[in-house]
Amino acid sequence: MGCFFSKKSKRKSEGKEEPTTTTVETTTTSNAVPLGNNSEEPQKQYSWDKREKVDPKDFMLTGLKDVTAGRLPGKLNGQQFVIQECENCNIYVFDHSATITIDDCVNCRIFLGPVKGSVFFRDCKDVKCVVACQQFRTRDCKKMEVFLCCATQPIIESSTGMKFSCFQYYYPDLAYHFQDAGLSIFNNNWSNIHDFTPVSGENNWSLLPESAAVLDYVPLPDPESEFKSVRIFTEAGRSIVPLTKGGRRKESDESCLFVFFAGEYTTPNARKLIDEATAKGFVLVQTKEVSMRPEDVKRVFQSNAEELVDWITKGPVIAMELNGDGVVEACKNIASEVFGGTKVFVSDNKNTSSRDVDNFFNFADMQMGV
Repeated sequence: MGCFFSKKSKRKSEGKEEPTTTTVETTTTSNAVPLGNNSEEPQKQYSWDKREKVDPKDFMLTGLKDVTAGRLPGKLNGQQFVIQECENCNIYVFDHSATITIDDCVNCRIFLGPVKGSVFFRDCKDVKCVVACQQFRTRDCKKMEVFLCCATQPIIESSTGMKFSCFQYYYPDLAYHFQDAGLSIFNNNWSNIHDFTPVSGENNWSLLPESAAVLDYVPLPDPESEFKSVRIFTEAGRSIVPLTKGGRRKESDESCLFVFFAGEYTTPNARKLIDEATAKGFVLVQTKEVSMRPEDVKRVFQSNAEELVDWITKGPVIAMELNGDGVVEACKNIASEVFGGTKVFVSDNKNTSSRDVDNFFNFADMQMGV
């Protein structure tokens, strides 16, 4: 879609002459087919002739003020999108997309559905947003509050007053949009921020309080807007992306590694474990979904590797770190009582469980380039 997604230039061309139009007369050569002969063959159609015409305006929001705007499910279908020069707007993109750039926006509330590539905020101020993406970047931004799901390490550059929390959102098509964007709900590095331009003695970013609620930052769409038909929930228990503690200080010295190996119900089983563990008062610290090779299994699971090697050929594993006093014993009980017929790995005792956690998540971060 090319150049019409570039950042709009504010320079105006001056003194340029309008191009003139030249008319050229043509004559029929002796090789032309006379009128009345056999009808002409139909013009050959190529695949690019059959493509639906795309209007760039359908993939841009520009110069809006004091309005609610965005796109409903099915309107972008993996295309690029641009938001620029908007002020005091509520913007909702309930669809998956390729990339999204947000430029020169002030005092806006923004929801962005899953983005296969990058989300890039530039020259924005006082923006509150909920974002799911492969890559997250900001440059020359001030005072942003972000509920984030990011598969890689988020990067801020020349930005100040940045605050982050874990993605918490649900609407009926969101799980499908994550799949279409090629994103795993279990790969979320929301709190692992890299500041490309740190200032000595200052913090350009911090984490929002654990009690931060999405609706206090990004409200539901106006019931009179075109988005009134989208059923939205922002409670942590309904969120497509599991709510994790991230880089916040752990309340207990005891953590447990719980790993599901690939199978038909791996994702539902992982979600059920989270529900079971959090109902008992334990905290989900981090999650990862990653593929493993036999040598990875030996390095990560060590003495348990032999019985697990065959299971990693079936697909990616889903791993979780759970934290709290007594969590290892509780997870072993859950594994036997709830997931008796499912292949899992659970830390065996609290004296070695921290090593289990470090071995797996250090491997996963290296594997994913985090």
